[in-house]
Amino acid sequence: MRSNIKLKKKFKFENLVIWQKAMVLGEEMDRVLERFPKKEMYNLSSQIRRAADSIALNISEGSIVQSKPEFRKFIGYSIRSLAEVVSCLYKARNRKYMTETEFDLKYDEAFNLMNMMIAFRKKI
Repeated sequence: MRSNIKLKKKFKFENLVIWQKAMVLGEEMDRVLERFPKKEMYNLSSQIRRAADSIALNISEGSIVQSKPEFRKFIGYSIRSLAEVVSCLYKARNRKYMTETEFDLKYDEAFNLMNMMIAFRKKI
């Protein structure tokens, strides 16, 4: 008989604040994208979604590799994906798909996460 109690196994990356914040950013960006025009579904919306999701995905993938240099490389991929999200935010703001206030909030969130990831990569 199976128990209904779910035991959560902890992966190393689940304890990383940068992964947790990247997960939140990805979900928040997904909600913002719901308001974008349909014409952007396969263009800017898709690009932002993939880049935002890639941040957390690369952190988790890098955390399970065997070497520190390899982990640093994956954090670098995450940083690049975050920079891509920021450029997409500018595109979205310039096209009036988001307000200046929304842009500022997401920009600040991205900037803080970028600084955290850079500091984390230096400590690896």
